[in-house]
Amino acid sequence: MHSRFKILDSFLLEHQVYWRSEPFHLCQTQQQPWQDINSPLVDWLNSLTTENIQTLKEQPDLLITELGRFLPQLAQAHQSTQFTNTDLKGLQLPRGTEDGIPGRKLQQIVSMGEAALEHHHGEEWLEWCSGKGFLGRILSQQSSQKVTSFEWQQSLCESGQKIADAQRLEMTFVQGDAFSERADEVFNPNQHAVALHACGDLHVGLVKKSVSHGLPAVTISPCCYHLIRDENYQPMSSVAKASALTLSKSDLRIPLQETVTGGERVKRHRQLEMSYRLGFSQLLKAEVGIDEYIPVPSIKKSELAEGFESFCRWACEVKELSLGSNVDFDSYLVQGEALFWEMEKLSLVQQVFRRPLEIWLALDRAIYLNEQGYEATIEEFCERSVTPRNLLIHGVKSDR
Repeated sequence: MHSRFKILDSFLLEHQVYWRSEPFHLCQTQQQPWQDINSPLVDWLNSLTTENIQTLKEQPDLLITELGRFLPQLAQAHQSTQFTNTDLKGLQLPRGTEDGIPGRKLQQIVSMGEAALEHHHGEEWLEWCSGKGFLGRILSQQSSQKVTSFEWQQSLCESGQKIADAQRLEMTFVQGDAFSERADEVFNPNQHAVALHACGDLHVGLVKKSVSHGLPAVTISPCCYHLIRDENYQPMSSVAKASALTLSKSDLRIPLQETVTGGERVKRHRQLEMSYRLGFSQLLKAEVGIDEYIPVPSIKKSELAEGFESFCRWACEVKELSLGSNVDFDSYLVQGEALFWEMEKLSLVQQVFRRPLEIWLALDRAIYLNEQGYEATIEEFCERSVTPRNLLIHGVKSDR
C-alpha cells in the first residue's frame, strides 16, 4: 500500500496542471494550461473529432493508451489503481428483502453485504448512515446477529424499523447526529461497523470512531469525498500528512465525475443543459458585459424542453438581469454547443486522473487503519458498471 501511495502521490503532484483545471471554465477561455509544456498533447487534442471524443470517453483503457504517449508515467499510475474483485457467489435473499430498492442499488447493497459477511469479525453489526437499513437487513438475515442502524433522518428510522419488525429481524434503529458526541453511545467492542456510500466526513468519522472504540472490524465503501467540514482535505495517515499534496473541496469532486447511471436519454439531457449554460454565458458576455461565469441553479428537465431562449430568460429572471428584445439566441446556442464539445475534449485529460486521485484517498484511509493496529485491505466489491464508487476498504483489528 505504501509503494502504491508513493507512486500515485508523485504522479498527482507532478501533473497538477493537467487535473486541477476545471474543463467547464477552461473551455470558455479558449486556453489549455499545458500549452507551453506539452505541445504534442495540445496538437493531438485539437485533432480529435466529435466521434473520437465520444469513443475515448466510453473506452477508458483506450484513452489511457492514447494519453500515455504524452504522459509517460500514466501507465504505472494506472497499474497502481488496480485491485482484485471480491469473490462473490451470490446470496439467497428471503422474499421481500429487495422491496423498494432500485435494481442497480440492490446489486450494490447485496454485493457489499456478501463481502462484509465474508470478512465478518464480531458478534453484531453497526450500520452507519443506514437510511432505511437495506444493508443491515441483509446482514441480519444472513448472520442472525443483532444490527444497530444509526441514521440522521427520523422518518427513515421509523420506516426501517417498521420493515425490520415486520420481517422479525433483530434490528434497532437509532436516530442521531453522526458528528455529535452522543454518536459514540451506539458503539460497543463486539461490533463490525459497515457503511455503504457514506459521504466524506461521515465515513471518515466512522473509521476514527471504530478505531477509538476498538471495534473488531470496519468495512466501508467511501463516497462524496468533497462533503467535508474543513475547506481542505485533512489527511488521516502519516504518509498522507507528509505529502506536499493539498486537496480542496473542488479537487475532491474530481473522482465523482464518472457516472454510469442512465442511458442515451440522460446523456442527451446533460449535453443539452451544458450547451444551454455555456451558450448563456456567452450571451451574457456579449449582451450584458458580464465576463465572469454566473452560476445558474438547477433546472427541471421539462423546462429545458421549452428551448434555449426560454432558459436564458428564466436564468436572467433568477439572477435579476435585464435582457434586450433583439437577441440572436440561435447564434449563442450554436456557440454553446461548440463549447460543449470543447469541454468534453478537455475533460479527457482530467478523466485519467480521477481514479488515481480516488485511490490516493482510499489508500490514506487503509494505511491509517494499518497504523492504528488493523490489517487493512482494498478491493472492488462490484463492477464499475454497477457503480464507479466500487472500492471496499476493510480493516480487521490485529491480535498483535
